[in-house]
Amino acid sequence: MSELRFDGRVAVVTGAGHGLGRSHALSLAERGAKVVVNDLGGALDGTGASTGPAAEVVELITKNGGEAVVSGDDVATPEGAEAIVQSAIDAFGRVDIVVNNAGILRDRSFGKMSVEEWDAVIAVHLRGAFLVTRAAFSHLKEQAYGRIVNTSSPSGLFGSFGQANYSTAKMGLVGLTKTLGLEGARADIRVNAIAPIAWTRMTESLLPAEFEARFTAERISPLVAYLAHESCETSGEVFSVGAGRVARVFVAEGPGWKQDDHTAEDIRDNWEAIMTEQPYLTPTTLGQQSGASLKAML
Repeated sequence: MSELRFDGRVAVVTGAGHGLGRSHALSLAERGAKVVVNDLGGALDGTGASTGPAAEVVELITKNGGEAVVSGDDVATPEGAEAIVQSAIDAFGRVDIVVNNAGILRDRSFGKMSVEEWDAVIAVHLRGAFLVTRAAFSHLKEQAYGRIVNTSSPSGLFGSFGQANYSTAKMGLVGLTKTLGLEGARADIRVNAIAPIAWTRMTESLLPAEFEARFTAERISPLVAYLAHESCETSGEVFSVGAGRVARVFVAEGPGWKQDDHTAEDIRDNWEAIMTEQPYLTPTTLGQQSGASLKAML
């Protein structure tokens, strides 16, 4: 089996000073990619700034014979996002891969969550991914090639107590991923998302201690490497990944219930049928239905 290599490719990895982003940057560099290692270098709540963490990752890459540059710019501002991508252009002449991984936490139960805590998390996770991707998108379209990997979360897909801001941002990234998968198709821009479970400084207070050895960041990066590779034709998908397991996550629709001119009471009386899951219809199976079948459903 041939090795998946990134020789000649340039990757931007945000939030790459610690945890998952660090692992992704090192993995891509080991496989030949030139990497922009972006990290604001702040605390988990987003306060503070330092180029130290990103510089340490760059030093590791260059010591191992790779090429990388530091970016301490803020993903949550248009100027910062543009500067991140421009770092790739200035240092390496192009950009091929964007891994949106930057994130912060401001956990609080919804009734106690402030507007600032909401806005800060949305700004880094969702707005940041939008801004960095937007800054890179014109370059990717011009060269008719690109790979984008967004970082969602089980918290976004399934909900998580005390993380309304984080969960909303992470589910928003699913919508962004699916739409960009459609819009980028003609230019060979493939866009996918991961929903990782990993032991990092962001999750160490949330996960059981016994998860540390099994749910490592290094077990997430192989999926990112494949999704970022030119041989990956899949786009617009979301994948759960952790502890060696990788699975596609998809939205499904049950068979439902139909009655013309129904009332609220009719819905109440047929709630069990409405809630039935099997057999479910995915977007793919819906697309495969014949015209006659669709008419019958309607």
